[in-house]
Amino acid sequence: MDLDSDVPQIPDYRLSEKQFLLTTGITGRHREEIFEELIASIKEDNLAPYYKYLQSQYSDFPYDEEVYTALAAKNEEEISKLTQIIKEAEADDETEVDILGTTIKLAEYYTKIIDRKNATETLKKALDLSPGTGSKIDLLLTLTRVEFFFNDYPLVSKYLDQVKSLIDKGGDWERRNRFKTYNGIYLMATRNFSESAKLLIDSLATFTSTELCSYQQVAQYAIVTGVLSLDRVDLKAKIIDSPEILSIFSSAPELEPLLDLTNSLYTCSYVYFFQFLLKSYDNLLLPNKYLHQHANYILREMRCKAYGQLLESYKSLSLKSMAQNFNITEEFLDQDLCKFIPNKKLNCTIDKVNGIIETNRPDNKNNQYHLLIKQGDNLLTKLQKYGAAVKLSGAERVA
Repeated sequence: MDLDSDVPQIPDYRLSEKQFLLTTGITGRHREEIFEELIASIKEDNLAPYYKYLQSQYSDFPYDEEVYTALAAKNEEEISKLTQIIKEAEADDETEVDILGTTIKLAEYYTKIIDRKNATETLKKALDLSPGTGSKIDLLLTLTRVEFFFNDYPLVSKYLDQVKSLIDKGGDWERRNRFKTYNGIYLMATRNFSESAKLLIDSLATFTSTELCSYQQVAQYAIVTGVLSLDRVDLKAKIIDSPEILSIFSSAPELEPLLDLTNSLYTCSYVYFFQFLLKSYDNLLLPNKYLHQHANYILREMRCKAYGQLLESYKSLSLKSMAQNFNITEEFLDQDLCKFIPNKKLNCTIDKVNGIIETNRPDNKNNQYHLLIKQGDNLLTKLQKYGAAVKLSGAERVA
């Protein structure tokens, strides 16, 4: 699905994604192809600072000083032109609006060629000159994209907090939607899957942030975070039956393992669950710059969720039967369950002698009773304090 946006796609997030693959241990011809693709993009858009940056990051990067010199000369020509316009505007005492327009152009050019230091400094200058809330939000989101590009999540968080404070004061509908996507991806990248799912699922219907990721990618992120954090009812309504996800099914075959995994979990068709899980792990989690570091965690949580869902239906179940359900060996299942039982992620015990798994259903009524007593005590304490305060204030008025 192709979506148009007025926001320039700078820096080009696809370069960051290709660069990330270099950190995943790939070697040989595949690694050479990624270098070739990066260099082709660098030459096409004259990305001299990024070319130099890659040389500093990878000892095997095929760097050519002559290529860098030629690219840098083209960069300097454009930068000098824009800098001169700004100087003339300042000398002629032109309005801040005129100076701001050219400063933003210079900042966007630095961002386009991936000159992180100068882009950040110039964007902040433009931010100081900008009088309007909308333009401030746009500049802060550009700063956020720069830090997303370099995976600096503390700075991403800092800029998103500033965007939120501006949006709360009066951001428009389109910018609110863009912020929702940015924040959702940040929360996913920092493993807050529950909050991320709410934002990403909600943003599917109004997605325009093509400067940060593609529609297929935001759909992938919504499915991953949703299948991890939603219960079966919401999973059906918000993921499986989502019109937005259904609409891209035929045009995004790469998402098929993830969609199959989601349907397998919802329909309790566990026989192919591990097959779909491993395909998703290999094809969609490991190669993704935001999900790679969480891939093993997601793999573990999905297994735990599936085991727990099956065990909910039984008071006791044989290891053999459960292993057959998942099409795995009894030995693997036994070892895997033992990873989740000690920390209470699964409420069951294993009778190894008889090969039986016995579920320990939590006493919800007892827990609810104790919670009610505790909340009641807290309420009474607050009422007593309030009553004492009212009596005191009344006595002061009489006095």
